Amino acid sequence: MDISHILDPLNEAQRQAVCVPPGHVQVLAGAGSGKTRVLVHRIAWLLQAEGVSSYGILAVTFTNKAAGEMRGRIEQLLKIPASGLWVGTFHGIAHRLLRTHWQEAGLPQDFQIMDSDDQLRSLRRLIREQGIDENHYPAREVQWFISARKDEGLRPENIDCHNDAHLRQMIEIYRAYEVMCRRSGLVDFAELLLRAHELWLKQPQLLRHYQQRFHHILVDEFQDTNTIQYAWIRILSGTNSHVFAVGDDDQSIYGWRGARVENIHQFSKDYANTAIFRLEQNYRSTGNILNAANVLIANNSERMGKNLWTDGHDGEKIRLYGAFNELDEANYIAGQIQDWVDGGGLRSDCALLYRSNAQSRVLEEALIKNAIPYRVYGGLRFFERQEIKDALAYLRLLNNPQDDASLERIVNLPTRGIGNRTVEALREAARSSGVSMWQALWQMQEQKALPARALGALKNFAELIDSLKAAMLDLTLGEKIEQVIQHSGLKAHYEKEKGEKGRARLENLDELVNAGRSFNVDDYDSELPEMDEVTAFLSHAALEAGESQADEWDDCVQLMTLHSAKGLEFKQVFLCGMEEGLFPHRLSAEDPVRLEEERRLCYVGMTRAMERLNLCYAEKRRLYGDDKYTRPSRFIKEIPEEYIDEVRMQGFAAQTAYTTTASFIQEENETGLQLGQRVHHQKFGEGVVLNYEGQGRHARVQVNFVSAGSKWLVLEYANLVLC
Repeated sequence: MDISHILDPLNEAQRQAVCVPPGHVQVLAGAGSGKTRVLVHRIAWLLQAEGVSSYGILAVTFTNKAAGEMRGRIEQLLKIPASGLWVGTFHGIAHRLLRTHWQEAGLPQDFQIMDSDDQLRSLRRLIREQGIDENHYPAREVQWFISARKDEGLRPENIDCHNDAHLRQMIEIYRAYEVMCRRSGLVDFAELLLRAHELWLKQPQLLRHYQQRFHHILVDEFQDTNTIQYAWIRILSGTNSHVFAVGDDDQSIYGWRGARVENIHQFSKDYANTAIFRLEQNYRSTGNILNAANVLIANNSERMGKNLWTDGHDGEKIRLYGAFNELDEANYIAGQIQDWVDGGGLRSDCALLYRSNAQSRVLEEALIKNAIPYRVYGGLRFFERQEIKDALAYLRLLNNPQDDASLERIVNLPTRGIGNRTVEALREAARSSGVSMWQALWQMQEQKALPARALGALKNFAELIDSLKAAMLDLTLGEKIEQVIQHSGLKAHYEKEKGEKGRARLENLDELVNAGRSFNVDDYDSELPEMDEVTAFLSHAALEAGESQADEWDDCVQLMTLHSAKGLEFKQVFLCGMEEGLFPHRLSAEDPVRLEEERRLCYVGMTRAMERLNLCYAEKRRLYGDDKYTRPSRFIKEIPEEYIDEVRMQGFAAQTAYTTTASFIQEENETGLQLGQRVHHQKFGEGVVLNYEGQGRHARVQVNFVSAGSKWLVLEYANLVLC
């Protein structure tokens, strides 16, 4: 069999990793080194060169987009459908297992997946039902606690409170939350992984079946695995399966959400005779950018080590701009983008990356002022939008009347006279009887447990749900969704919301109908047991929430956090706010472990740039309502000067600097200096003029020096030299 098409597109290091004989393999894939290509070609090699059955391969990644891309590349490379292959996310594969083995997992056959928002609403209701002070136990904090414990593989009974009253109460809420989920047939995202892991622990015959089936397990982005995901891989691989792990410890930036960089370090210890390959040839960035990034990341002590290189040219040096304040920084960036566009470049090739979302406001204002179109990356995706979640809540309740979270979301949407007191009484009745809110609603009707007006409103709602259910019996999925939107009153409700926002909501509801029309349950997941169209669509929507692609972008500048930028690339990148306390973040600067993750984040940001990289910092920044004089980030100082070109815009600072009242300063005063002007002092070095007072030989000037901070100097004796 001719397998040249598998190997020909690869470089030598990629080829070695792809062709290594079956066994445990760890591929350390640097930024822009072609890791997805290696994964895809490894699967093709196993199928065509090693004669492995597609039935015996499991490929796991972190996003639906990555899984879809991997599946598409495999089909393109092999010219055959990727049927039989299990390719998906950790959550998607866990969901497949639980649908197939729902009885063994202790779940109802029609269990529903809660997304993050529905989980939060359920916890708020639960905390109120328990009579717990929400000020001391906010629902978001409880949500984080429960998800983090599940990611660690811990049930309430496995957690020691250490005689801590607050922790003891959190554990009790976790316990009550589990009871509520069992009663309602609900599963959250973290539960999918934990329940699938427990399924194997409690059902050894099932575990043996999957261990014997999957002889080859391939894992993408291994540095992002958390405790339960790694345990999941370890137990499934057993003693006979081969694990092919691809990742980059230098790009491990999600420790704050449970990812453990230790997993990638531990891999070769847990799996004997692991073959390790390093992909170091970068196909994205210029030599200067890569050299600077290599030197920066070398300051981290806990790393497996690699050195990115390119056979391309060195390119431009990294541009470093020290701004007077955040307004000056934003205007500089806007000016650079305009120059880029005037030179024939695309706006969409420019990305503004920042550590904190709070930084975006000033950047946006500068772009607006300069008539530069932009888009903030990472806004709400389709299935996360309010109107979509409202429509899906109706569909979920129709499909599963035990779903309290959905009932509570829509019971008074649109408004139908069911107030908070009535809903609270409904909650209490459900809790007291140990039934769902839907069952409690009918019990309250029979017992006439509420005033006639409240009972009438609840009865109207119940009759609406029953009538919708009856009307939907013989309809297609698209028609069912359309029926819900029309006859629930949602469409009329959002038609009242005038302007672009209301119009956008209605267009989104129309698109939901289109999504239902184009959804094919047979194409959803061929390996899953049969399920009805509505259940499959709702599962699809929950798993896709936060994963769907943004609409096709116009030619506009892209703004995003550094965390959001991972996996992306742009011809020109601006790293904004490169200051101590902001980046690295003040909460991480004194913690060696967290500081190393901050440095990895900087490394990720730098390696997003293909041709031009700009580092920007401000000497004074108003953030969170306070003016702070800042120092350049230590990450700037860790980059050798030979890779940096410090930008000195003649007259730029004087033209763009603002006073604290943001009034524009242009006129010269009697000192001969302007606000924002750069000066040099023999002792204190370089700085920028912040303020001045007085006149003649007694005039004083305030200068913020890069190394010495802010100082007032008598102008006659300061001997300042203009830069």
